Amino acid sequence: MPRPVPADLLEIAEALVPDAPLGSTRLAESGNMHHVVLFPCVAAVRISRRPSAAAELPRRVEILRAVAAAGLPFAVPEPLTAVTTFGERAAVAVSWIDGESLPEGIGDPAAFGLLLEALREVDISPELQAVLHTPRRYADGLGWADILSDEIIPCLPAQWRDGVRQRLDTMLALEEVPARLVHGDLGAGNVHFGQDGKLTGVLDWDMAILSDPAIDGALVATWHGWDVLRAATDEETYRRAWAWNDAVGVGHLHAVFAGKPLSHVDGFVRSVVAWLEERGLEPEPVPKPDPPRASTPAQASSSRIR
Repeated sequence: MPRPVPADLLEIAEALVPDAPLGSTRLAESGNMHHVVLFPCVAAVRISRRPSAAAELPRRVEILRAVAAAGLPFAVPEPLTAVTTFGERAAVAVSWIDGESLPEGIGDPAAFGLLLEALREVDISPELQAVLHTPRRYADGLGWADILSDEIIPCLPAQWRDGVRQRLDTMLALEEVPARLVHGDLGAGNVHFGQDGKLTGVLDWDMAILSDPAIDGALVATWHGWDVLRAATDEETYRRAWAWNDAVGVGHLHAVFAGKPLSHVDGFVRSVVAWLEERGLEPEPVPKPDPPRASTPAQASSSRIR
């Protein structure tokens, strides 16, 4: 059922899209950073949930402008208004994207092949370079490999550490490739298709980066299926995508790609452990200390003599 829009959010949305019909207005599934009020076939209004998201919204709008100018063969949300503040909240209206997302485990390899190719082939403009981060493996302790190796793996339960470190080593052994446009969140409701099965648009570019295109391949596979990715792309991309996902789950990597200290290491570790357990990987056996050795009669006698 459509979710009703709370009055405070509806007031903000109406202020940005005053002429939109209200009869079909609904609230999208909320993310961690924004509420999204939908005016079907007209616009979507993103409203920050907390001050940190309000501070980030102008940069995220610039990402949308740069991506929209990149000439992709599908629609992306484009800003319809300036970022506007409402007390501690910030909000912006963006263009409507037609179509519907696909449920988990379903996907047309041909459509996803075209999507991944289109992203990989985008020319990296100065505007994209200016607004998108390029994650580094090592960066004075704040590279993604630094954080995983030095902060996350040591905090994992002992039975998981060796296996995760081995799979991280495999990921680090990948040859570095030229950084391309990576959406960073190609799952769940972000990829829309029309009734004819054709790709219509891609939403939510907040996690976009410049990096290895195989990261997007891994994100497609973890939602739509690894068989879909295998049929959609070449063997090398599939191999790299598997490696990107294999250590801690590709969905966790955005938090360590930012080049900033993790704010909630304990929560990150708990989420990784839950992913490892759900994936069904066998933990490494934890070596047990040797039991104390019983003294022989001769040793006991010798002990008494001393």
